[in-house]
Amino acid sequence: MSTNPGYFYLLKEDLMCIKARDPAAASLFEIFLLYPGLKAVRAHRLAYALHSRGFSFAARFISQRCAKKTNIEIHPAATIGRRFFIDHGTGVVIGETAEIGDDVTIYQGVTLGGTGKDVGKRHPTIGNHVMIGAGAKILGPFKIGDNTNIAAGSVVLNEIPENCTAVGSPARVVKQNGIRVDYLDQINVPDPIMHEMKRLEDEIKELKEEIKKLKEEKNESI
Repeated sequence: MSTNPGYFYLLKEDLMCIKARDPAAASLFEIFLLYPGLKAVRAHRLAYALHSRGFSFAARFISQRCAKKTNIEIHPAATIGRRFFIDHGTGVVIGETAEIGDDVTIYQGVTLGGTGKDVGKRHPTIGNHVMIGAGAKILGPFKIGDNTNIAAGSVVLNEIPENCTAVGSPARVVKQNGIRVDYLDQINVPDPIMHEMKRLEDEIKELKEEIKKLKEEKNESI
């Protein structure tokens, strides 16, 4: 994770990355004034700085005030990298020990949470260049590797390696080829459950044909 070079430089990066990733963004002025994800990230940077210096109450006050305004809740202690884009953002929750790398995009309803069973490090670590689709839940103190896409609605309970696409509940890796899957289509995603059902159907069909063949051979021998 890269070192923050300064507030205004980071703000410029945030504005430019949103303009590049969101086709609905008409102007930098609109992004600056109207995008709740940007407001949440800006508030978090202030809250994180205060929390790091021991002003935990002030940090929590800022984060909770921002949560009321944006419906995006980021704990002041969470570590967030550069060019972080929260698209829409309603219902996003990022836990205390979560760590997020650079160039990460998440959509509405995403939770980076814990399971309630861990102590210390309780929340996930998100690598660089990761996309997390709408409604996805990543629960536990494990890592999501660089250049990985998590499909909308997935529930991730275990570590996902680099350069992967993960789908489902619980999430399964459905693609890993060493090359990034660039900004996953959140509608036309692979369905590992349907693939498995199709495989089982084919296997049952083969077994039925084999049984039929054995019965025919038995009848011929009588």
